[in-house]
Amino acid sequence: MWFKNLQIYRLPAPWAISADQLESNLAPQAFAACSSLEMQSQGWVSPRGNERLVHVVNRQFLLKLDTEKKLLPSTVINQVTKARAAELEEQQGFAPGRKQTKELKEQVTDELLPRAFSIVRSTWTWIDPVNGWLIVDAGSPGKAEEVLKLLLKAIPKFPLETLRTVRSPLSSMTDWLASDEAPSGFTVDQDTELRASGDSKATVRFVRHTLEPEDVQRHIESGKQCTRLALTWNDRVSFVLTENLSVKKITPLDVLKEDSDVTSKNDDERFDGDFMLMTGEVSKMLADLVEALGGQLRENDGTAALAAAA
Repeated sequence: MWFKNLQIYRLPAPWAISADQLESNLAPQAFAACSSLEMQSQGWVSPRGNERLVHVVNRQFLLKLDTEKKLLPSTVINQVTKARAAELEEQQGFAPGRKQTKELKEQVTDELLPRAFSIVRSTWTWIDPVNGWLIVDAGSPGKAEEVLKLLLKAIPKFPLETLRTVRSPLSSMTDWLASDEAPSGFTVDQDTELRASGDSKATVRFVRHTLEPEDVQRHIESGKQCTRLALTWNDRVSFVLTENLSVKKITPLDVLKEDSDVTSKNDDERFDGDFMLMTGEVSKMLADLVEALGGQLRENDGTAALAAAA
């Protein structure tokens, strides 16, 4: 299994925690389905459908966070409340006041919740205690924060850091395009986005389009900077790097698919094989990417910990 998007964080390398220790920390936050009066429930589930909350392959940890949310649109609540308020007005001879209407709305919500449909969303997290990575498969930092908040509560003195680099992705990607030269080990692909920094926020996007150096140079000279850039690493993995150091649209290329022998394997073996391949390749790719961005930048002596801000 391959992650599609990477929200990237750092841990000490190596990080001295065992799977059993992590399992014990996560157990109090195990997922429980919403009760009849709950709008949302969130917790850890087994990544492989067994009793283990931490799936381990080759010293790499895989976690899965489930979020169940009831679908009860406010328009439905308001519509039923309005009808109940009309009935109440007819009974008592005057329209219900603000407090009475609020109580009526709460009563309607409680009545409708047990009949509401629910959806479950899963968020995968990979912890590499050997090389010091924590990766959340999420399209935005906000979704990753849901995972981080639970981990910060579950693990005492969780040594998590935000990944920061000496050179910003914004300036680096712009320089790579301006010089028409990608960093060592990387090639520039056909998707990019350039945005002006002024009030206009003028934006130009190239999608599956050959990037002509003259066209790109013209946009950069007009004041635009690169906010998204499609890259390929060592002809093995393609992805899109964004200005906030998120990695999107991860795709293993044919050379990796050829390396993965799927013959005579059951589902569990294929899952573990894909996970081991992904973690091995992506951890190397991330190390090269950080190096291409000038290396990791640490505040003071390396204590840019999220835990301090929690």
